[in-house]
Amino acid sequence: MIAKIGKRSNMYGAILYNQQKVETENGAVLLLNKIPDTMNGRYSVAYFNKCFEPYLSANIKTEKTVRHISLNPDPKDKVRDEQFTEMAQEYMERMGYGNQPYIVFKHTDIDRTHIHIVSTCVGIDGKKIPDDYDHPRSMAICRDLETKYNLHKATEQEQKQANKVFKPVDYHKGDIKSQIASVVRHLPKYYSFPTMGSYNALLSLFNITAEEVKGERNGQTVNGLVYVALDENGNKASNPFKASLFGKDAGVAQLQKHFEQSKEKMKTNPVRSVLKNTIELAMHTTSNETDFRKQLTEQGINTVVRRNNEGRIYGMTFIDHESRTVWNASTLDRSLSANVFNEWWNNGNKPEFKIQDNPVSNPNTIDHQPTKDLFEFISQEHSHNFDMGLFSLLPDAQGEDYEEEQFAKRMKKKKKGRRL
Repeated sequence: MIAKIGKRSNMYGAILYNQQKVETENGAVLLLNKIPDTMNGRYSVAYFNKCFEPYLSANIKTEKTVRHISLNPDPKDKVRDEQFTEMAQEYMERMGYGNQPYIVFKHTDIDRTHIHIVSTCVGIDGKKIPDDYDHPRSMAICRDLETKYNLHKATEQEQKQANKVFKPVDYHKGDIKSQIASVVRHLPKYYSFPTMGSYNALLSLFNITAEEVKGERNGQTVNGLVYVALDENGNKASNPFKASLFGKDAGVAQLQKHFEQSKEKMKTNPVRSVLKNTIELAMHTTSNETDFRKQLTEQGINTVVRRNNEGRIYGMTFIDHESRTVWNASTLDRSLSANVFNEWWNNGNKPEFKIQDNPVSNPNTIDHQPTKDLFEFISQEHSHNFDMGLFSLLPDAQGEDYEEEQFAKRMKKKKKGRRL
């Protein structure tokens, strides 16, 4: 089992993120700790947020007051709700948060059921609960929980992941062909993207771009594709490499099939409404592009902005690493079009959104609702681009975040943002 500890400052966003899973039947509330019941047994984001207010308002000087933790068993582990609840209680107690208010949510959107825990590190006295060496302590607790509940050991699996994590191309290191191959040969297996533009938006996170080329062969028009490495500013940094060098999955014909399959899958994907609401919340609670990007990145969503030479925004793409889907902004909703963001960031005309507060069912009534499971999200703050070595894209990954044992090593550098 892998634990991921997210440290943030936006309590409302953390609660809303999990509530949306419950409302779309992709999650359930398993446990409320030191959060009182309501008269009618119904809960809302506003109510949950209010329960944390005495602690947050007492805060003396802690910047990142929110703890958003996830516990991720191996996909082969079949964990009952009661076991998840017990594990969450023991984990929080041993981490020093046993007397804090916290909510335990179960996520079930893909093939790996896991839990999220939302709490605060600020005590009722306003002082921060010590979190020195919390990652080594967290690892030790996970090892104990694996033994206690007979779960698959994470250590061996983590080592496999460490050797296979996809990373951005670094043209300074040479062997660019192999670096590009390690990404483009496998990326379509894990992400849904419906157009060449959305594919390039995803590739840009790996410092790669794909260009279509046309020619003639025996009097017939032939479409091809080449891949080029990019530098930290988005400029070409290598010669082009033919797609045929990387196998059929990287070529035009197979990608076209992937585009069509992605379109069909994404039409009915419940993540669409969740992502739309998450983006609208970020628009509502931030005042500029930097903070907007940062807030979404904390929730595992990258923003790719396309600008012309004059700086006008003509394209927006959102990459949700949790659901592994790539969305053109206007596809999500017309209110998220490139023109809306251009008016906001270039002309100062911020759009207005009414954030709805929908109720959450009582945890006693939803434990057994049909659910699916969702990818664990990236919680680290980065620039416009970030080290993709922070998460794994392996099919048997227990969370696409960084492995616990390499947490410190993978935060050494943050890449400078670039315009596309």
